[in-house]
Amino acid sequence: MPEGDTIHKLADYLAAQLVGRRLQRVRMADPSACERCSGRFVCSLSAHGKHLIIELDSALLLRTHLGMYGTWHRYREDEPWRKPHRQASLVLATDEDLFVCFNAKEVELIGAASVRERILQTRLGPDLIDADLDLKLVVRRAREILAGDTPLADLLLDQRVAAGIGNVYKSEVLFIQRRLPRTPLDSVSDRALAACYTTAAELLRRNLGGGPRRTRPERGGADRLWVYGRRGLPCLLCTHQISYARLGKDWRPTYWCGGCQI
Repeated sequence: MPEGDTIHKLADYLAAQLVGRRLQRVRMADPSACERCSGRFVCSLSAHGKHLIIELDSALLLRTHLGMYGTWHRYREDEPWRKPHRQASLVLATDEDLFVCFNAKEVELIGAASVRERILQTRLGPDLIDADLDLKLVVRRAREILAGDTPLADLLLDQRVAAGIGNVYKSEVLFIQRRLPRTPLDSVSDRALAACYTTAAELLRRNLGGGPRRTRPERGGADRLWVYGRRGLPCLLCTHQISYARLGKDWRPTYWCGGCQI
């Protein structure tokens, strides 16, 4: 499940493979966008939360959002694909390789400094991985954008407030901060809210290296996560059985400990 740390690592990998290379051809749903991108050079790649931005020359930006099921693959020109061609949302062909984005939630071509880019920048909250993260701004956006009865399980997933948290980190952050997923926003202080996002930022940054995602200390043993995916198992702190439900406006899978979280 791609979250902010995954996209940052993906941006670093693709940048090493693509920056400075010419796109021989591009395939996506919009034929006019394909024509505009083909022949362009890749200038840079960056991540903002769950969004991957590929900057091309002539002030063009390719934006992808993987959603829950998107993935990127790299193939040689004559290599068979491991997924059906019909699932390809974006194909970037260089002189040697194909870089294929499968099952993306969103793919679009926009102009740098365009109205569309400014709208996206306004709608997306600060990237939690950024070193200069402004927690006061994040808290302010939460209060301004969302109603007071919004549950924390929905708040943390709202990319308009802060970008980067997905379903795994949502459950893990709430466990670490001892907050129940259904807790309404207006019952949480600014200090407690900032603490949730501080924890999220720390976990995202900690997982920028190699290896599987981990939210527990290395000395914690084989279990890498506190609650996510542990439905019905004993809590690693209090032995209370881990609860599971689909919660929030999108009925997203959520895990919590009824003993530790209040």
